[in-house]
Amino acid sequence: MSAAGMDSAAGTDSAVGREPAGGTEPAGGAADTGRPADLLAAGRERRVYSAAAWSVGTADGPLDRGWTGTRSWAGPELDGSELWDLASVTKPVAGLAVMALIDAGALALTDTVGAHLPEYRGGDKSHLTLYQLLTHTSGLPGRVPLYRESPTRAALLDAVRELPPTAPPGTRVEYSSQGFILLGLIAEAATGRPLDRLVAELVCAPLGLADTGFTPDAAGRARAVATEDCPWRGRVVTGEVHDENAAVLGGVAAHAGLFATLGDMERLGRSLAGGGRELLRPATFALMTAGHTDGLALRRGLAWQGQDPAGSPVGDSFGPDSYGHTGFTGTSLWVDPATGRYAVLLTNRVHPSRDGDGIAAVRRAFHDATHLLGGR
Repeated sequence: MSAAGMDSAAGTDSAVGREPAGGTEPAGGAADTGRPADLLAAGRERRVYSAAAWSVGTADGPLDRGWTGTRSWAGPELDGSELWDLASVTKPVAGLAVMALIDAGALALTDTVGAHLPEYRGGDKSHLTLYQLLTHTSGLPGRVPLYRESPTRAALLDAVRELPPTAPPGTRVEYSSQGFILLGLIAEAATGRPLDRLVAELVCAPLGLADTGFTPDAAGRARAVATEDCPWRGRVVTGEVHDENAAVLGGVAAHAGLFATLGDMERLGRSLAGGGRELLRPATFALMTAGHTDGLALRRGLAWQGQDPAGSPVGDSFGPDSYGHTGFTGTSLWVDPATGRYAVLLTNRVHPSRDGDGIAAVRRAFHDATHLLGGR
């Protein structure tokens, strides 16, 4: 997995083959016509990211897909085989593995942290349930840079255990990566298997996601899209997890760490748009993707973000029962059950710096554009 260059390269696959995304461009740059290819090429020209890939479709297959740009600002053009750091889109994928374990009877939503992790018994997190962790209602804070004071795996896990809650469980939604770190530990403790193996067996294998996983090998790193020129690491991060807490944990965690190709994310999107029959029982899938926090301002499913009544990251074009997840590196996966459509957007908006919020407008425009595409 590697880097990228200055000229905008775009490719799309259609039913009749591959053709340039965006068509003819005026001399001044990409024409933003409202089509996904054009608006994502325009985002690159505004230097929101060096690379973007997308797929929009139904359970039957993609309606529109493609890629534009380069793996880094000084590297090769995209060819569609790239590995992307999914960042927090890892959460619902790990969540699917947890829900599969619930289907199998290895876990229950009412299980507590203390029931599976002896080191938490008697502490302020012992009584927290899987349900609360999955819905971000555990009261645990999020976005805490534990890596700064806890540079080893053991120290960081101690810091998670000692992290003071910010609210009583069940009283508010507070997005918590630390809660998902706990979920991964619980899944491992309940099964005696490492999280990366659980995700591979319970999610990737049923869907044929051959290019999805944690800690890419050398061949994978050679085709990865670059992320941040990281001050903490002193280099451009390529093919290793961008999230610093996940990096300290060894690159395998339930909150961040997965890498995937556009093709694999497309397969996941198609499965979800079709009801996830390859992964979960219908009742379990319905429970996972339903809203569980409607009385708490932010709509959350089990490991999924819901369509918030205001300020949704994907805008207003997706229906009220839609669900998905975004990732800090500039990734997202969203599904609208009402239309049977999924939308995958992959970018490296943190390259070379996490500064700037241009991805927010690009993401909303992209999802708006998906509704202009013809159906099947």
